Amino acid sequence: MKKTLLITASLLLLLVTFIPNANAQEEEKSFSWDTGLDIYSSYLWRGAKFGTGAAFQPYVEFSVGDFAIGGWGSVNTGGDEAFEMDLYAGYSFGPVSIAVTDYYFGGDWTEYSMNHYLEPSASLELGDFSAMAAFMFLPEMEDVKFGEEMDMYFEAGYSFESFSIGLGAGDGQYTSDGDFNICNINIGTSKEIPITEEFSLPVSGTIMLNPSTGGFHIAVGISL
Repeated sequence: MKKTLLITASLLLLLVTFIPNANAQEEEKSFSWDTGLDIYSSYLWRGAKFGTGAAFQPYVEFSVGDFAIGGWGSVNTGGDEAFEMDLYAGYSFGPVSIAVTDYYFGGDWTEYSMNHYLEPSASLELGDFSAMAAFMFLPEMEDVKFGEEMDMYFEAGYSFESFSIGLGAGDGQYTSDGDFNICNINIGTSKEIPITEEFSLPVSGTIMLNPSTGGFHIAVGISL
């Protein structure tokens, strides 16, 4: 419980730190809220498929300037449900972004058990090229050692005119034996389906292969 309150307090502290002063910076920074829902045929993430059936993935985000804080979730419709509800906070410095995510997988949220994981991450976007690094660990661990008690994941991608490609590598949960290896080779594309003269439906699709586990998956989704 104390650890949960500590994390919540930390997120609020980040929010207070980066929200601009109402008098001095109100004209320079804009507050905004965003919410939406993605519906995918399968929940694919970093070389793995979670649950069965379609996945409903809602999100709510508050942002001001380059700072954002929000929540994201995923609930499957199949018998093997992959329940996930996350909180995150992030800040962008030009092409570089940093974030902290609290992953929650069900149970009593106030009991900081094995269902909670923390992940600091950093990403880079230079034109059509992108890269990211993430390090997930249990917050109840004491004296977490970098690279030893956390699951590392690195990914690089490039967007072309009509499709994008990505290559990811990691250890721990991402590979079959826990050793560092390539775990995510993917190709994706998207398009807009006209519904009316003023509205179109965004549709995206991904083909994903995990050479370490042998998993091969295809998913298509819409964004509302």
